[in-house]
Amino acid sequence: MSSETKQILTTDGIPLEVSLKKAERKNKIKAFLLVVPLLLFLIITYVFPIGEMFTRSVDDKMITNMLPKTFKEMETWDGKELPSEEVFAAFYKDFKVLVEKQEQGKLGQRLNKEKNGFNSITKKLLRQIKRNKIDENQSIKEQIMKIHKRWRNVEYWQAIKRTAPPYTIAKYLKGMDMYIDADGGITQVDEDRRIHRILWLRTLEIALLVTIFCFLMGYPIAHLLATLPMKYSNLLMICVLLPFWTSLLVRTASWMILLQQQGLVNDFFVLIGLVADNNRPEMMYNKVGTYVAMTQILLPFMVLPLYSVMKTISPSLMRAGKSLGGTPFVAFWKVYFPLTIPGIGAGCLLVFILAIGYYITPALVGGASGTLISNQIAYHMKTTLDWSFASAMGLMLLSGVLVIYWIYNKLVGVDNIKLG
Repeated sequence: MSSETKQILTTDGIPLEVSLKKAERKNKIKAFLLVVPLLLFLIITYVFPIGEMFTRSVDDKMITNMLPKTFKEMETWDGKELPSEEVFAAFYKDFKVLVEKQEQGKLGQRLNKEKNGFNSITKKLLRQIKRNKIDENQSIKEQIMKIHKRWRNVEYWQAIKRTAPPYTIAKYLKGMDMYIDADGGITQVDEDRRIHRILWLRTLEIALLVTIFCFLMGYPIAHLLATLPMKYSNLLMICVLLPFWTSLLVRTASWMILLQQQGLVNDFFVLIGLVADNNRPEMMYNKVGTYVAMTQILLPFMVLPLYSVMKTISPSLMRAGKSLGGTPFVAFWKVYFPLTIPGIGAGCLLVFILAIGYYITPALVGGASGTLISNQIAYHMKTTLDWSFASAMGLMLLSGVLVIYWIYNKLVGVDNIKLG
């Protein structure tokens, strides 16, 4: 019997194997079309913004495009002494073009971020050009240096040269209190200007402690919710979810009222004799206020995953542990607690990731000692308008969260996480 006669055919005369592959291909296309809206949503709201942030954080083509003649002449400059007449003349021609386009302000602002004082000396150069005070038939170098003494400082020309590459990692280095020096090496900033490392460590510290506080408070609450009769459990669950029904700003403002030195908390401490009236503790605009407010706001995110796991644990397991000779604590530690680890992992990871990027609450109640890296990102987005630096710090924060998630996966395993 030939191989062709052995093939099983469908009613249409098509081999069954070919027909099955065709049906499977159609099912895959249908499944893909079902997830296309979600895929597009993730690409538009997640992939594109992150890609834009990365591009903005390393893009430094603005000055390269504004000073093309200057950078061409600077290619042969060693950067140790003042540049030659040709570099000064090229800079003057580029700057004059920017004046005609009324774009010299952008150059001054960008260079001022590289070296303080650039904004003022470019404005003086602008005034001299508008008054036709510079004679192009004489030495441009001598005339520019007479405008302001900073033009005679080689560090300002070194700063211009550092902006020559169209792409740079300078913003990422700045986020770690480092910079690229005149020799092209990576150097730390002066000790009194190292603020970003302090902010990174403070952010990790506050996020970790808030997670611990939420766990210590949320575990017994979740256990109580899981063991109480349904009518009492539902009432307590409403109390847990009640903060979600209140604006975040309202909750934060409430803590500002409660924790101030003349607030209700301090009044209670004075009433019970815990502190003297003239020695009330400061619990606002410092880390204390940040810890209290953030713990209360993020507590439900710890309770809900724990409750969803504890609800599935049978009470008979604890009774079995006790019947086998274990004390209540031993039965809890050996039997009950290990079963709740998936909920602990989910709650701790959720609270930690939310806390590490929190912004509104630390900004309102944290003060100078409670400022987090997210507040610094917002400051550069709204005040200094240095979006490239804000993008770099945002990506550094995202990378840090991903690293922490990776470490958690290696130590605990994301498969052990249960949200319900």
